[in-house]
Amino acid sequence: MAEFTMELNDEQREVRDWIHGFAADVMRPAAAEWDEREETPWPVIQEAAKIGLYSLDFYAQQFFDPTGLGIPMAMEELFWGDAGIALSIVGTGLAAVGVLANGTEEQIGTWVPQMYGDADDVKVAAFCSSEPDAGSDVASMRTRAVYDEAKDEWVLNGTKTWATNGGIANVHVVVAVVDPELGSKGHASFIVPPNTPGLSQGQKFKKHGIRASHTAEVVLENVRVPGHCLLGGKEKLDDRLARAREKAKAGGERVKNAAMATFEASRPAVGAMAVGTARAAYEEALEYARTREQFGRPIIDNQGVAFQLADMRTQIDAARLLVWRASWMAVTGKPFLSAEGSMSKLFASEVAKKVTAQAVQILGGNGFTREYPVERMHRDAAIYTIFEGTSEIQRLVIARTLSGMPIR
Repeated sequence: MAEFTMELNDEQREVRDWIHGFAADVMRPAAAEWDEREETPWPVIQEAAKIGLYSLDFYAQQFFDPTGLGIPMAMEELFWGDAGIALSIVGTGLAAVGVLANGTEEQIGTWVPQMYGDADDVKVAAFCSSEPDAGSDVASMRTRAVYDEAKDEWVLNGTKTWATNGGIANVHVVVAVVDPELGSKGHASFIVPPNTPGLSQGQKFKKHGIRASHTAEVVLENVRVPGHCLLGGKEKLDDRLARAREKAKAGGERVKNAAMATFEASRPAVGAMAVGTARAAYEEALEYARTREQFGRPIIDNQGVAFQLADMRTQIDAARLLVWRASWMAVTGKPFLSAEGSMSKLFASEVAKKVTAQAVQILGGNGFTREYPVERMHRDAAIYTIFEGTSEIQRLVIARTLSGMPIR
């Protein structure tokens, strides 16, 4: 078992510097353009694919880093570059995690490579869980999956929303209800292969931030997928549902559903994204405060500005430590007895919002314009307290874990 450490090894530092170079040289110069265009930055994704940064192999290497720091390190550097472009690069990863968390070895080997494509033919994937009336309240999900035993097919109907890469993805991973009586325990995840009839893109959202990342509704109308597209397989699903029914009758322990397993695995990574954006805004504010003069001296000489920067750096480092701890715990199999994954995501996302707002304030009028990147960073940071579990949901998870009570 790897010991927890705050020191990256030589290989990790080399990878970090490599990603940082791509973020600085390729992502940052393109960030303002793709934010204004509000389109998927395919050329940047392709550049990432050419050097192996957008690939299954790269993310597998980071995912299986025995220290657990590979993924958070990569996420921080990419989102330091630009959150919108970075989300376009890593958005496929959520769908991949959905398959890794719930799929068989055969399903992982078959579908995850198709999510990325290759440098000559780049693909993306989408994880579809949220619905117009079921965001944080996953028990209210309405998308249904009905098994057609005669054809060994599942028939999916419903509408998903807030799906990163939704409708433009090569592979969609869709969470659907298979047993409505079990609430959130009656959910399962399905692969929808490329060009499956009945799946279409609904509304594409025009967003406040992360505008280079495609977010849209996904409409499922009598979408038929083969039985082998049920993640984990039918035998495993039937066994899980049977146990859930027995526990429901006995009032026993809760059974995790497919969507929650995916989100639980990805929360520290989202925290790392927030740390990257916060760090980028802090560095911009620090440099501005060193060079901007008012009343005959740099504004960093003013205690009011200097103390803000001190607090910003302290909060960023604290957020990173929480993310690294949760990531290390996850990879070494230590249970989140105090909801450490949710803690890391909650704290880091709140820090990103606060630090980017302080950066705008330090830059004053300049910070409020699109001539300076902190304005975009501030807009981007708002998403961290919303997606993959709002801050309120994270607090609820933490409180329930600590108290053992069904707090509402």
